[in-house]
Amino acid sequence: MSFIWMLIVGGIIGWLAGLIMGRDIPGGIIGNIIAGILGSWLGGFLGSWGPRVSDFYVLPSLIGAIVLIAIVSLVMRSMGGRTRS
Repeated sequence: MSFIWMLIVGGIIGWLAGLIMGRDIPGGIIGNIIAGILGSWLGGFLGSWGPRVSDFYVLPSLIGAIVLIAIVSLVMRSMGGRTRS
């Protein structure tokens, strides 16, 4: 049951991070879940503070997901801006 909660909370955190950044996450709902779970991993380096939902500390997870989306957006933009000769 905790795996299902992890998917749900990870998806919500990824979705919220996408809304805050104003960018679409590639991959739709799967991308949201991945961004939320990886964001919580990155946010884990910030510490364990704030409200906790199903093994996720919401605020550090959200900050980590925002950083992840910013990095992915930057990489996607730099890859899309190249022209082939």
